[in-house]
Amino acid sequence: MRMLVVVASLLLSLVLLSCSGSKYYVDGPSYKKQARGYAGVYRQVPPENQGLKAVDTTGRKRWIGTVNFGIRKPNYVVLHHTAQDSVGQTIRTFLSSKREVSAHYIIGRDGSIVQMANDYFRAYHAGVGKWGNDTDLNSSSIGIELDNNGTTDPWPDIQIATLIQLLDYLKSTYNIPQANFIAHADLAPTRKVDPHHFPWKSIAEKGFGYWYTEEELITPPAGFDPKIGLKVIGYDVSNADAAIKAFKIHYIQENEESAELSEHDLSILYAIYQKYL
Repeated sequence: MRMLVVVASLLLSLVLLSCSGSKYYVDGPSYKKQARGYAGVYRQVPPENQGLKAVDTTGRKRWIGTVNFGIRKPNYVVLHHTAQDSVGQTIRTFLSSKREVSAHYIIGRDGSIVQMANDYFRAYHAGVGKWGNDTDLNSSSIGIELDNNGTTDPWPDIQIATLIQLLDYLKSTYNIPQANFIAHADLAPTRKVDPHHFPWKSIAEKGFGYWYTEEELITPPAGFDPKIGLKVIGYDVSNADAAIKAFKIHYIQENEESAELSEHDLSILYAIYQKYL
């Protein structure tokens, strides 16, 4: 009996860790149960425990279902690095109800890809943060975790190639604006630095996020306020130093520990700011 338990545990581990094949479908009973629960909410006609229940107008309220509606769709894509040692470890993390963290997709260093949540579901990847006026990025975005330790790991071409294919699909399917491909560090500058040392220029050239050309780098006009520039781009400037560091992680990629902006840094900030006007 003990041997059977050991074999069963080994087989489960191999399933979780074998993500390199073109087909990787593992549906846990917990995912199916939660999905069925949400489907039940959508099927309620009239919907239960919503606005009509809260309004006290006895005899003067009714439900009339419109024919003009659809499913809410994502409007942002947030990129992360896993800061873990393998795709398998990240999968185990996302299967732990105690951790309460997840993402829609994981992309391995070998270009493999795992989807862990329906695009329309709210994955728990962004956490506390803000981008522009959006204070709930979990509800408005797709989260993509890239297998990378965030310090010494390179970004393999094959991994970025898979990412670009996925981004192209998401952008065209959900009509996501070019400006709305952002970093976890962008929306949570006091907490996060990911994805670190990421090739943003390469994906911006494909239409995912903004970058700058050398010709666009000019001295900002007198009176240009970097704090306003950061706010227009989308950064939460309630902690200006953290916002500057997050901007530097994304666009400068050197001297990121300092909240000082050199003349060159300011010219880059001004060039990016101009794209959001």
